[in-house]
Parts: sequence; structure tokens; C-alpha cells
Amino acid sequence: MGLDKAFIGLSEGLVTSGSSIFRVVAGLLTDKLGKKKPFIFLGYFFSLIARFLLAFTTLGSAVLGLRFLDGVGKGMKDSPKDALIADSTDEKSRGRGFGIARMLDTFGSVVGPLALFGLLYFLKDSQLKYQIILVFTAVPLLITLAILKFKVREAAVSEKMPEAHLSATLPKRFYIFLGIMFLFSLGNSSDAFLILRAQDVGVTLLAIPLVYALFNFVYASASVPLGSLSDRIGREKVIMLGWLAYALSYLGFAFADTSYQIWLLFAFYGLYYATTEGVAKAFVADMVSADHRGRAYGIYKTTVGLVALPASFIAGFLWDKISPSAPFLFSAILSFASLFLLILFVRFSSPVRLQ
Repeated sequence: MGLDKAFIGLSEGLVTSGSSIFRVVAGLLTDKLGKKKPFIFLGYFFSLIARFLLAFTTLGSAVLGLRFLDGVGKGMKDSPKDALIADSTDEKSRGRGFGIARMLDTFGSVVGPLALFGLLYFLKDSQLKYQIILVFTAVPLLITLAILKFKVREAAVSEKMPEAHLSATLPKRFYIFLGIMFLFSLGNSSDAFLILRAQDVGVTLLAIPLVYALFNFVYASASVPLGSLSDRIGREKVIMLGWLAYALSYLGFAFADTSYQIWLLFAFYGLYYATTEGVAKAFVADMVSADHRGRAYGIYKTTVGLVALPASFIAGFLWDKISPSAPFLFSAILSFASLFLLILFVRFSSPVRLQ
């Protein structure tokens, strides 16, 4: 559509930041009503509408609105879904449980880019190829909604949570970890910039889905063993490994100048997600009791999500005003700083007690 990088950063940031507005609300309502499935269903439905209608828009303002709606859908489902997973796993195997969830989710993200590759190949001469591809995104979302409607069950709740209980203070350790995550997330811009960097270095448009499929394959394959590792050696240590992988990956993206380096970096970058996404959620569940997890996940994801908008805008600004390498160097510096703070957090705070 001919949009500049700052606009792309704003658009992608709105997806995550838009979701943040609804994460706390959905989390609170989940704890209060004891119901998770309705919020998950509504979230996927909003994403279905947003992605389908994106195929028919030609205005930048409409793109922003639809991406925001997609973010709202993500926010509606994320906290209840994570609470549902946490409630369904034993505390001593929670890292593995979240790892399995991430593995299944991410293997879907392997199939998606491969399907995209096939569609781009067969539609390469069509002027409507992007519109057709976006319409196709409705199919897996419709299947997801059907599974939620007819297959997913949750335990009945005998009574609503008292208001006074809902307002109870979350543990101090949770908020300290949240502050460290805030700093790390400020340098964690949208992965759209990694794709732009790949194109900038020379990876062809047709190869981009294959590169992304490789990233997701590594991510999915490593999620269960690394999640299980966190059950044995501690969540914090595995998160540290993930942040180190992130810093090294972004340093690599900053200095990459050939296509093969991009392939290797995307594969290595998958290890960051495998060591962080599910493990961090399990870590939050360890710090917070079961009847407060919806709220805790809402606060956690809202904080991380709200930072995504300035993070992506800063990345776009640095790309346009300084160089394509600048946003990746900025992210690497912040990730090293966050890693140092996490080490101090582990060193000087009491251990997490599994609940």
C-alpha cells in the first residue's frame, strides 16, 4: 500500500496495544464470573472479522482500525486462555503444560506460512493475490470457533468470587518481575521489522514465508523440552537463556548483510520464543494463586502490550531516521540491561513457591 515504516510500526503496535485495553477487563471478569470460554470465543470472533475485512480496504485509516479490532480480539482471549491452561495443569509440570500449548499453537504457525508460500506461488500473477490470501485466513478461524463451541469444556464454578477477594493485592515479586518485563518489552518491537530486515538484506518475497516457517518450527520444537527444563531448574534461569538468545539474535540482525545469515538468525530467534513465551506465563502462575490468575495475566499482558506501541514506533523511527540496523542495536542494548536486572532479581529475592 506504499506506507512508510513509521506507519507500519504504528499499525503493528496497535495490534498489541489495542489488545492491552481488554486484557485486564477480560482477566477480572474471568476471575469474577469463573467463566473463560465465552471470552475466548468472542476474542477469536473479533479477529476473524478484522482479518477478513482487511482484504477489502484500501485506506490507511481503515487498516489501523481493523488492526486495532484484531488486537481487541487478542486481548479478549489471551488472559482467559492462559488461566484455563494454568488451571488445567499440575504445578510441578506447569512449564511443560504451557510448552505443549505453545508447541501446538506454533506448529499451526508453521503450516500457515507454508500455506502462504503456496498461495503466493500460485497467485503470483494475480493483482488480487493479497486480498485472496486474507480471505483464506477466515477458514482456520472458523474451525477454531467450531472447536471452542463444541469441544472445549471448563469446570463449573459454584459461586462468584467476592469483590473484596478480587481486590486483594498481588505478590510484590510479581510487580518487580513486571517492571523488568516493561524494560525488556520497550526494545521488543513487532516481528514485522524482522521481515522488513530480511527483505532489506535480500531475501525474496516468495522466500519470506519459508523463513518464518523455519522460525516457527524451531519455536514449536523447542517449546516442550525448554518448558520442561523450567520445571527442573527454575523459570527464571530459562527466561535468562531466552533473553540472551534475543539479544544475540538482534545483534545478528543489526549486522547481517547476506540472505543465508537471515535464515540462521530466524532459526536462532525461535529459541528466544521457546524459552520465554510459555515459561514466563508459567512463572506468573507460580507467583499468583489460582483465583487471581485472570487478573494477574491481564495486568501482565496489558503492561507488555502497552509498551508494544512505543517500541514499534521507536523502531520505525530509528529505521527511517538513522539506519535499518539502528532499531536492532537499540533492542539488543535494552535486552542486555533487562537480563542484568533479572539476574539481580533472582539473586536478591526469595524463591518462588509453586501454588
